[in-house]
Amino acid sequence: MFLNFLKKIFGSRNDKILIKLNLIVEQINDLENFYKNFTDQKLKNQTKIFKKRLKKKELLDNLLIESYAIVREASKRVFGLRHFDSQILGGIVLNNQCVAEMKTGEGKTLTSTLPAYLNALTGDGVHIVTMNDYLSKRDANKNKFLFEFLGLTVGLNLPELSVSSKKEAYNSDITYGTNNEFGFDYLRDNMVMSKNNQVQRKLNYVLIDEVDSILIDEARTPLIISGEEDDCSKLYAHINTIVSCLHQQDKEDTESFTGSGDFFLDEKSKQVYLTERGLIKIEKILVKKNIIKKKESLYSSKNIKLLHHVTTSLKAHRLFTKDVDYLVKNKEVVIVDEHTGRIMKGRRWSDGLHQAIEAKEHVLIKNENKTLASITFQNYFRLYKKLSGMTGTAYTEAFEFRSIYNLDTVVIPTNKPMIRKDYSDLVYLTEKEKIESIIKDIQKCYLKKQPVLVGTVSIEKSEIISNYLKKFQIKHNVLNAKFNKQEAEIISQAGKLGAVTIATNMAGRGTDIILGGYFEDKHIKKIKKKHKNVYFKDKNWKKNHKLVLSVGGLHVIGTERHESRRIDNQLRGRSGRQGDIGSSRFYLSMEDSLMRIFTSDKVINIMRNLGMKYGDSIENNWVNRAISNAQKKVENMNFDIRKQLLEYDNIINEQRKVVYKQRNALINKEEIKNIIKSISKDVFLKVINNFLNLKNSIKIKKSLLKLESYFFKKFNMKISFFGYSKIKNIDLKNFILDQTLQKFKINYLIKENLIGRKNMRNIEKSVMLKKLDFFWQEHLSEMEYLKQGIHLRGYAQKDPKIEYKRESFIIFSNMLESLKYEVILELSGICLSHFDPYGSKEINYKFSIHPDRFKQIRNFLKKNTNIEFRKYDDEDIGTTILSRNSLCSCKSGKKYKHCHGSVK
Repeated sequence: MFLNFLKKIFGSRNDKILIKLNLIVEQINDLENFYKNFTDQKLKNQTKIFKKRLKKKELLDNLLIESYAIVREASKRVFGLRHFDSQILGGIVLNNQCVAEMKTGEGKTLTSTLPAYLNALTGDGVHIVTMNDYLSKRDANKNKFLFEFLGLTVGLNLPELSVSSKKEAYNSDITYGTNNEFGFDYLRDNMVMSKNNQVQRKLNYVLIDEVDSILIDEARTPLIISGEEDDCSKLYAHINTIVSCLHQQDKEDTESFTGSGDFFLDEKSKQVYLTERGLIKIEKILVKKNIIKKKESLYSSKNIKLLHHVTTSLKAHRLFTKDVDYLVKNKEVVIVDEHTGRIMKGRRWSDGLHQAIEAKEHVLIKNENKTLASITFQNYFRLYKKLSGMTGTAYTEAFEFRSIYNLDTVVIPTNKPMIRKDYSDLVYLTEKEKIESIIKDIQKCYLKKQPVLVGTVSIEKSEIISNYLKKFQIKHNVLNAKFNKQEAEIISQAGKLGAVTIATNMAGRGTDIILGGYFEDKHIKKIKKKHKNVYFKDKNWKKNHKLVLSVGGLHVIGTERHESRRIDNQLRGRSGRQGDIGSSRFYLSMEDSLMRIFTSDKVINIMRNLGMKYGDSIENNWVNRAISNAQKKVENMNFDIRKQLLEYDNIINEQRKVVYKQRNALINKEEIKNIIKSISKDVFLKVINNFLNLKNSIKIKKSLLKLESYFFKKFNMKISFFGYSKIKNIDLKNFILDQTLQKFKINYLIKENLIGRKNMRNIEKSVMLKKLDFFWQEHLSEMEYLKQGIHLRGYAQKDPKIEYKRESFIIFSNMLESLKYEVILELSGICLSHFDPYGSKEINYKFSIHPDRFKQIRNFLKKNTNIEFRKYDDEDIGTTILSRNSLCSCKSGKKYKHCHGSVK
């Protein structure tokens, strides 16, 4: 209360920011008449002038006032649209690396042109991120007229593009695309074998539309590029039949591992736990099916993955619902985005969950995937030098934007005052009573031809409402994951007179609902011609617009509260755009998921004690506060989950940066011979240290013999170390290391001389990159298993996060050591059957080596090594060159040695 009192007197922090920004808006407005007199060409030339000023080290922000005034003038000429002052405010906020909250219908697409133009002047590129491909195409095709008029290029990044087309899109000044496609391109760029196949350039400035959906709602789901693992479809099918006969613990029972049922659910955290009784029951069934042996435990290290499959299958049956969380389409399980209601084509749940649901729905079970590369949106977008975003609903998540992304949130005032009427929630005891009341409200609006938008939280609920409306012969459109192709068209016409639209979780975000129906703007200037088209609207649109206003504007109905207040605000925000009249109302029941899980029994008891009859509802501020508190609980819980995921992912993100930096260094280097030389020394030193114990002279002799054998078997190097133990006053380890490195160098030079320097350099790079990719993929799997079990360290009074950080460092260090060892092992035993690292055709080599060739090799070695070595006879050199697992197999002849092989 006291804080609210102070805000009224001194103003909020947001008000103070806006006061400062409005001074900049006034300066931009002052330039309007100045640029008004510029010719089109003179206006376009300003872009070149700005770029020259930047090259002279002028700060980008110094150009903001002039550049924004120029974009506004260009927009008037190209589109016939002048940026409102509120849009100029939004543009300034976006350039300041903040989140701009701009209500629906305030023109965020046009607002984005301001910071996009300014930041594109640097030449490093601007990425504008949208939620789906339709919005990317729409915004790119619309705004390119403005950007091209000002001398900038516009690219569109779509999934189906070739590498060359993607490069062209990324090399444009401004590139439009989805968050998924930008993220996947980043991962793919760090998997290619040649820099020619990389498409992205420097990550400079990114502007995210619907930033709350991308950085908050989708933050828990990482982007994953995966490959198939071994076929486990039969195992999933077996597990599915087992969990089908398990019984859930009674709700009256306290959550306990020794309860009366086989398992219990924790709906708040979406977890399932086996009881002792359930565990015994499953073990007996698995023994009968010969999956595990008698007296074996599911908790043994051998069966821990089996236990994971059981709990995952239980989750699939009890926590994932058909037509809510997923669809079965063309005999395939397709994920439904819980936040937008859209189908997520090509996306699959990881960790065996997707396979468990496929088994549950009796469709083809595809192989489980192995993670090849992965990154969260949180960490991907933080790679950009400059990050900003815009949305209609951000302020409730301001703390998360600040703490995770270091982004301040600024609420931009609407261009016209908001006059929408938001009614209090109506709360019913049962779901049936609630739906009947919703239908009555729709009927009431339908009779007076007031357009209605009904928001549901699932496909199942949208179809229930639709079936009721069909009974009453009320024409309506259904917009959910099953009909997402018509998404933009349906939502754009939701403001027509008498329209009734049912939308799942506000699918259609990014498309305005215009009262009177959508009209096509045909006021874009044809730049090549000297005349401008007249601003056009459908002749009947004004008449229809006035009619819709006369019946109350768009009425929004929420069929239940979402877990987040922000999603509810998104639904409400579809009404009342640009000062239009409108209304909204939410209908709730005590059977709704949010009310059932998070609202206390006290609320239900009060409703029952009031003696409510069938159809009665409560409309009370106290109930509204209870609902708001329940939503806050869920928001805080979800924030904690996202924050914890980020804390764990930050650790692997640092490792990812190291690996990708090393990978890019390898790709960009012409040759990595010096790197091979450096790591060979590390590898051989470690091997020598593992074998030699200098304290005991008898053991040293045995160790030297073992070391000789090891180097011959593993690295194809025949070296005699036994005599070295008799030499006095030498550092034995370093002496042996020097001899080993010399031998390795000789063998290496022989191979290089035989197959060619260029081929050897290609093979080196190929081996290094492939080994690095392999070990990184194995590391990702190991880290995932570590994360799954690390919480158990808490029972030993240890902080799981600290333990995870400590163990991950050890695992990563071991990975790098293993990488070095395997690279040298591979190059030591390299044969001509290796493949070309860049995926080209196989190159075949056939050699006929004359004895004179051995003399050439001997001379080559003398010239290229600073060592004295004994004179090899032909047979010894042949053995050295063509030893077991070396270049290839050979047959000796009297005059020639023939060698056959191939290089890839």
